[in-house]
Amino acid sequence: MDSPLSHSSTLDVSVIMPAMDEELTIGACIRKIQTVFRDNHINGEIIVADASTDRTPEIARSLGARVIKPELRGYGNAYLAAFKEARGRYIVIGDSDNTYDFAKIPLLLAPLEAGADFVIGSRFKGTIHTGAMSPLHRYIGNPFLTWMINTIFQTDYSDTHSGFRAITREALNRLSLKSGGMEFASEMLVMASKENLKIAEVPIEYYPRVAPSKLHSFADGWRHIRFVLLMKPLPFLAIPGLLFSVVGLLLMAFFSLEGNVESSHLHIFIVGAILIMGGMQVILTAFLMKTYSVIHGYENKAGIITLFMQYSTLEKFLVFGIILILGGIIVGLNILVQWISISFGMLSEISTAIIALILIVTGMQVFLFAIFQSMMLLNENTSNA
Repeated sequence: MDSPLSHSSTLDVSVIMPAMDEELTIGACIRKIQTVFRDNHINGEIIVADASTDRTPEIARSLGARVIKPELRGYGNAYLAAFKEARGRYIVIGDSDNTYDFAKIPLLLAPLEAGADFVIGSRFKGTIHTGAMSPLHRYIGNPFLTWMINTIFQTDYSDTHSGFRAITREALNRLSLKSGGMEFASEMLVMASKENLKIAEVPIEYYPRVAPSKLHSFADGWRHIRFVLLMKPLPFLAIPGLLFSVVGLLLMAFFSLEGNVESSHLHIFIVGAILIMGGMQVILTAFLMKTYSVIHGYENKAGIITLFMQYSTLEKFLVFGIILILGGIIVGLNILVQWISISFGMLSEISTAIIALILIVTGMQVFLFAIFQSMMLLNENTSNA
């Protein structure tokens, strides 16, 4: 059957597979792809981004695939290196462990021909065969990470970590992908949504691996969470941090007005102090992460972060931090003076000491935030900082 892809004089499809010690399955994957090319009259190529120590590259070459050796190891780095080599109008990506059925490539290409920019093969809309996905990944890990991305970025993906995808070359060039590890899977979807690509999902089947899995559940899961935090630190961290601080401040204010803190409400007073200091730390960390994201090109400089990336603002933060520290020291010295005045007798100034602690610790947090923030901006043009 003639394929609508074959009208171009250039390559129609580039199929890219990262590979690390997949000698048991690489051959089957390549043969399936070649059958698809032949049966659909597709002018295509197969690129294997290899980091193997076994016979994977030799097998791939013997079957006609082009093998490249990425300079850097990692799932994302394999794709980033292969994207530079790909010549197809459409680019299909998938793992070389035969868990995805490359015979179903036409399912991914059809939406692209119909006008989509990016197509995801959804395992959760299709069939996950017995033994293909551990219960931890199937019922906790993947659903949680998918929910997190959908909630924070207002998307509607059903399977954010499917590795079977297709994208047009023009759309891929718009994404500016950078991540070198497993978080590449999340980055691709996040950037696709930010670029307002036309995204489609198609149901696929997911099969058990032949060789042992190379995934590290908690380490790889953390990489995805870390990337999400990097992309959206303010709503994900700063807002909860602000709520913690406000609740802590209200608790301390209320029980201070009630009186008798040392005898009746000391524990709640301490909880309030913890919420204030912990919340402040979370807020400042969120702004540091936001700055890092802007500097490294993950996000544009816009909104409130522009204020925190100005040296004049950071200088004010330094002064404010010093004032808070000095205020805490003065409160602490006042307690010491009272203690001396009663000849080092019994003193009940715990609530005042907690206030001094809050002032000193918060002042140090603000002061160190301003220093570290200014260090991150050292290489930025002063006019843009």
